[in-house]
Amino acid sequence: MLPLAWKLVAIVALGLAALATVLPVLPSVPFLLLAAVAAGHGWPWLEGRLAHHPQLGPLVRGWREHGALPRAIKAAAVVSLAVSGVLVWFSPAQTWLAIGIDAALAAFGAWLWMRPST
Repeated sequence: MLPLAWKLVAIVALGLAALATVLPVLPSVPFLLLAAVAAGHGWPWLEGRLAHHPQLGPLVRGWREHGALPRAIKAAAVVSLAVSGVLVWFSPAQTWLAIGIDAALAAFGAWLWMRPST
């Protein structure tokens, strides 16, 4: 991918992570980690800012160095994914789409929970 594309991914992911801080059904951790990974590929300045941020830095560094997340953050993310999965059934989405979304959310939640804990 081109560095400009990585920058775009980092900006969009960071924006979604910021949005997730005010929307309780949207998990912010995956978007923050995606922003850090994308920034590492195409925007070292942003990666450095995220890695040295007082609150976010330990999370980003733990992920980058060990692929690990704190257990409390994993639990909060999995709960957010579960709430999102339930809310899908109250949306006007077709049944097959709701099943697909829930399957993707469940797979991501399982993968996230199996990551090492810090």
